[in-house]
Amino acid sequence: MLNQQTLKNSASFSGIGLHSGNRVNMTILPAPANSGVRFRRVDLDGRPEIEALVENVVDTQRSTTLGKGNVKIHTVEHVLAALAGYGIDNAVIELDANEPPIADGSSREFCKILQAAGFVTYPEKREFFTPTEPIEVRHGESVMTLFPDEQFKISCTSADKQGRFTQFYSTEVTPKTWEQELAHARTFCFYEEIEYLFKNGLIKGGSLENAVVIRDDAVLTTEPLRYREEFVRHKMLDIVGDLSLLGKPIRGHVNAVRPGHAANAELVKKIIEQIKKPARAQQTFAPPPSAAKDAPAPVAEADGAMDIEAIMKILPHRPPFLLVDRIAKIDGNIIVGVKNVTMNEPHFAGHFPGHPIMPGVLQLEAMAQVAGILLLKRIEQANQIAYFMSAEDVKWRKPVVPGDVLFIEIEMTKVRGRLGKAKGICKVAGEIVSEAEVTFMLRDA
Repeated sequence: MLNQQTLKNSASFSGIGLHSGNRVNMTILPAPANSGVRFRRVDLDGRPEIEALVENVVDTQRSTTLGKGNVKIHTVEHVLAALAGYGIDNAVIELDANEPPIADGSSREFCKILQAAGFVTYPEKREFFTPTEPIEVRHGESVMTLFPDEQFKISCTSADKQGRFTQFYSTEVTPKTWEQELAHARTFCFYEEIEYLFKNGLIKGGSLENAVVIRDDAVLTTEPLRYREEFVRHKMLDIVGDLSLLGKPIRGHVNAVRPGHAANAELVKKIIEQIKKPARAQQTFAPPPSAAKDAPAPVAEADGAMDIEAIMKILPHRPPFLLVDRIAKIDGNIIVGVKNVTMNEPHFAGHFPGHPIMPGVLQLEAMAQVAGILLLKRIEQANQIAYFMSAEDVKWRKPVVPGDVLFIEIEMTKVRGRLGKAKGICKVAGEIVSEAEVTFMLRDA
């Protein structure tokens, strides 16, 4: 889903809170585009609101708690997961107590009321986050990593400190897989934790009706496990809910080992740091305002610049497989090529329909073609073709879409006879989108 969504009608559910044990009525209301998700305490004067953002997280012990001033809302992850799983970007969650109802310990009941309410799509586009480089968080025994990806995926391993009930599961998270593979997984705890939880004022509303209890090798529950890997799938449910506190959907692959709410929140904070990093760097290195209007183009024409006709005199490639439109400069062992990415590229018809992305392998091929031009210019021999042999340390960091201008920067690192090796980087708007080390060989045409 590329456009923002909200609910068509309101959705209501009543029950008790897991940790507080209080009776609570919850109503989820539609909200305008670009307003995000927020909670509203209708039981308090002024009906105070708390945005579902990580900056408002005040506690992560056994659940995720949001707070502003003296107002708090506990155990928000299951209802947030239901909204995020279906791709609901904008909603108001009204509560008349300090946490949503726990229902059966999963998001199943919330999914039912959301489906009954229906969804509405706005013309406004969703703003996705795709990491420009891997992000890693270590918090106690939890390890969370996020890698760039074209979709949202989660791979998770869960286990207790003694390694009991170690489980692994992996899935791409879409509205369909969310509902079928994650939403029904119930919260769980180990029997020996119960006394500690009660003494610390937690799980006052807990029972076998809304949680699975593990005692030694036995599983205590009022019904059979809903999934063979129900424990790890519930951890993934929590991840979906907690990561929605970023305020925008993620395109990336989360790898989680023994995750918890604290580690999930730390991962969101690390994501925000990466989002802010380019802006800080741009602010630091930007020219003074008076000079900005006279700033040079990102890559200026220089010695060795070549237009498309000159390129085709060197390379045997022809459209649609000629993946460089212009050589901006050649300076010693450095060459910079330019590729204008347009919707007319034939690969966009199937990669992907309705969501065009330039295949990473074509970016790799573009690096090889630009590197081949540099080597052929250096040896100045006619009737030669540069054959792509291998690629190492390949990394695709960010999607390239129609309208982007791809700058292909190549540095020749080794030339031995007809064999060449080069370091390649592709950039869009100054950000690295892919990189690799390529090796190729010249052969007679």
